[in-house]
Amino acid sequence: MQNFYNQTYMDRYGTYMDSNFRTLLWSLTVSMFPLGGFFGSLLVGPLVNNCGRKGTLLINNLFSIVPAILMGTSEVAKTFEGIILSRIIIGINAGLSSNVVPMYLGEMSPKNLRGAIGVVPQLFITIGILVAQILGLKSILGNREGWPVLLGLTGIPAAVELILLPFFPESPRYLLIQKGDEEQARKALQRLRGRDNVDDEIEEMCQEDQSEKQEGRLSVMNLCTFQALRWQLISIIVMMMGQQLSGINAVFYYADRIFESSGVEANAVQYVTVGIGAVNVVMTCLAVFIIELVGRRILLLVGFGMCCVSCAVLTMALNLQTSVPWMPYISIASVIAYIIGHAIGASPIPFVLITEMFLQSSRPAAFMVGGSVHWLCNFTVGLVFLYMQQALGAYSFLIFCVICLATVIYIFFIVPETKNKTFMEINQIMAKRNGVEVTVDKEELMDINTIPGTWNEKKEVTTNSSL
Repeated sequence: MQNFYNQTYMDRYGTYMDSNFRTLLWSLTVSMFPLGGFFGSLLVGPLVNNCGRKGTLLINNLFSIVPAILMGTSEVAKTFEGIILSRIIIGINAGLSSNVVPMYLGEMSPKNLRGAIGVVPQLFITIGILVAQILGLKSILGNREGWPVLLGLTGIPAAVELILLPFFPESPRYLLIQKGDEEQARKALQRLRGRDNVDDEIEEMCQEDQSEKQEGRLSVMNLCTFQALRWQLISIIVMMMGQQLSGINAVFYYADRIFESSGVEANAVQYVTVGIGAVNVVMTCLAVFIIELVGRRILLLVGFGMCCVSCAVLTMALNLQTSVPWMPYISIASVIAYIIGHAIGASPIPFVLITEMFLQSSRPAAFMVGGSVHWLCNFTVGLVFLYMQQALGAYSFLIFCVICLATVIYIFFIVPETKNKTFMEINQIMAKRNGVEVTVDKEELMDINTIPGTWNEKKEVTTNSSL
């Protein structure tokens, strides 16, 4: 692709690019994706509140299909600017989908499966990465002739979603709490659960609605100053920063040279990288099945703990690999252990907890904050890691080790277990930490659903919140 940039410039101006200018253009191409992700995160609140979760995802497909066409035809059109522009547009797509998909699935899921279903988006992200790694092999599409096709393929999943998603229901919580449409919410729940009796869940949604009536719909600014959500907000920021600043991109950056130093031939390194991608998929799949057994908190502690230890061992191994013959194999083991730790905890669980720790009125703003932190940290690591690596070498991983350790300590003391709890129960747990007492009078809610369609008339349900 860099050769294409250079040749296009030559065809236009009769001279090849200066190497520094080519490096700048390539850096822009890479960094525009997380920057687009940040902009996409800022759009989450306005879109999900006005268009719904399902509507936002349908609109979001345009941010994938259009850049796929632009990138796929960039070689024929002889425009590298189209690729750079497309990267920021598809970044917007990633910023929206990485926040709205967990929100949509979390609001539709029963509480006993909410964690497992919340991890599924991350599972499919790892599958997507693995497919991209396979298709990006030099023998398939990772070559001079194949790269435009590889970039153009990114529009296919969006096209499939655009066709199939209209047949799925909107989030029942959005329909009932934000739109006030109990009938449509009930129909959506009945479709999702496969049964007619969904009164318990409707009642729980009514409790949530009454509990947050005094708050109204919270903006990002309100969220940042609202005492009742202080520790939830801090927790999300800490976990998202820990997720991206824990060194996952740096480990992948170092992986190739670690494998080469261990005796893997240069041509075979790309296949080993595919193997690492497969490990990522398998361990994320494992997280789907064990999250409802061991809980979110344990997976976070074990995941970040493994990343912390792996970074420390990797620092030692990289510094000793020239003097100790078997040390490169310790480096490989450290990389694999790090990938496992990130896959089971650090990568998937924070997005699950954003859904669970916030109620309907504050959830979109919470995803905006969490998503913005996620993509800004991603962008920052991509920007500064090369400079860190030049200045510190292998000792760069000690910084990631300290960040992982700090995240583990915070989670241990602050983040509660949310497994198999309703949103209201989680809200009451966090209310105690925030110094806010939340009590819900359930007696008047007992008969809300005995007569279908009466929810809108029962606004007198009492909820007492006091600081």
